[in-house]
Parts: sequence; C-alpha cells; structure tokens
Amino acid sequence: MTEQIAPSEPAPSEPALSEPAPSEPVAPETAPPPLPDAPPPGAPTPSVKDRRVLRAVLRWTAAVAVFAAVGSATAYGITRMDRTDVPGLATASDGRWKYPTLTAAPLPSGSPGPFAEGNAAGAHYADLRALLLPAPDGATADPALRGTDGWLATETFLAEYAEESDREALRLKIVDAGLRHIAARGWTTDDGTHTRIYLLQFGTAAVVDDLHTMQLAPYDSPVYPVRGTDTVEPDEDFPEDAESDDVLSAVFTEPEPYGGEQVRQAYLGAGDVLAVVLQSRAGGAAEVPFQQTVALQTRLLL
Repeated sequence: MTEQIAPSEPAPSEPALSEPAPSEPVAPETAPPPLPDAPPPGAPTPSVKDRRVLRAVLRWTAAVAVFAAVGSATAYGITRMDRTDVPGLATASDGRWKYPTLTAAPLPSGSPGPFAEGNAAGAHYADLRALLLPAPDGATADPALRGTDGWLATETFLAEYAEESDREALRLKIVDAGLRHIAARGWTTDDGTHTRIYLLQFGTAAVVDDLHTMQLAPYDSPVYPVRGTDTVEPDEDFPEDAESDDVLSAVFTEPEPYGGEQVRQAYLGAGDVLAVVLQSRAGGAAEVPFQQTVALQTRLLL
C-alpha cells in the first residue's frame, strides 16, 4: 500500500503528507469551482500571477483539451483514499509498491512554497534533490542517475530520447529556456520494471508552462519520442484522482503491439520544475505502479 507522508521538522509550514489507517473514514473532497472558459484567440495574455488562466491560454493556443480541475489536494488524496475509491487501484493485490515514509522537503526559513500567495515565479526554494520520489522497498537503484553530488549531466537526461537530432533540438530548447539544474533518480524492481524520474529546474513557472504545453508534451503525444517507443498515445485510463489542479500533467502510454518493452511516460509542470517520469518493462509496464509513482511525485512537488 502507499506509504504515509508526514511533515519534516525543518518545515513546520509545509502541509503534512499523511495517510490514515485503511479503516478510518475519509472525508469527501470538496468539489472545486469550475475553471473559467478558455479565452478566444487573440485575447490579451494573462499575467503570470493568474496561474489557472495562464494554463488555459496556453492550452487554447496549443489546441488541446483542458482537463477538469480536481482540486489542489487531489494528488494528496490518492495517498489518503481507500483503494476502492481510486480508479485502477481497486484491490489489496493491485500491484502497488511499498514506498518508505515520505516527508515534505524542508524550506529555508521564511521562504514560501511554490504555490504560495506572492510567489509569482512559482519558485521551489527547497533543494531540488529533496523533491525526488525515493525508490520503493526492495528496488535496486540505478547508479547512472546518481550524477555528481546529486546533480545530473544534461547529456544523461537527453540520452532517454531516441534520435540524435531530437536530442540536439531538445538540448537547445532547455538551455535557451534557462535550465538551472537536473536532479534524477532511477530504480529497477524485482519484476524488471525500470523507473526513471528527472526534475529539471528553470527560472520561472511561466517558462515551465510553455515548455510543457507548447514545446514538449501537447495532448496527443510527446514531441520527442523516447528510446524504445514506436507509437505513443494519451493514457486515457490514468485516474484524475492522481492529478493536482496546481500541476500540469500529460500522461502517455505505448499501445500494443510494442517492441521489446512497453514504455509509460508522464510530463509534469509544477512551478519552476519540469518533471519527466518514465517507466518501462519487457512484456508490458503495469499501470498501477506507474499511476502510484506519478501521483506521489506530483504530491512532492506541491
């Protein structure tokens, strides 16, 4: 089952990420107000402070669908809800991984969270390396993603993409966008599932919004195919409960027939951080561990 998430001592202002015992009742989520309609083409560009309107404009411009808001705490909700309450996570033997207890990354004294009022840049002041999801129990760490002091070389991240021309084009995009750091973690579980998580930090949330929605992950498919994929399509079975209204998400899967292994992938835009989650396995990558991994990484970025 998904592990508890408790607040760390250095960050009393951060919300606790906790999970009640399965027997405890869960208070129903309060339905958030609907998002405003996307503006027509040619409307003035909204300010950076208005995060929801900015995302709506970007998605309108890209001619993609705006997913319904499910509340800023929905990713948190997947760690609190009973399995029967979450689509795709219905039984005690659904294949969930057991993660260690998670804690919110500590913030420097006096620093706001990325979605706090007044943090117009959406900056994560916590150490980027502390925002990475840890490996589940029993998994073998991927030494190639340890980097130097936890910072990954850009080349290692780019190696995930299949074509040399794509790698060079992507390099130019992220460098021109002001890439500051990349932190990464990877692991392989006993069943052969290989997970890689990359966190790329930029100067502002506006930069990440543009990269996510316009440059890398429009709704229908990623712009740059990753290694081992032939055909990629939106993952229509990914549960909304695993998403957050504050985090842009684009989730894709490789449909059958796939080659030697199936690849699942997610692109998340959270403030000034762009997260790329990749999961692959020969014979098919199970959807439940992927949903769980993306949901928990989303929550750690809030």
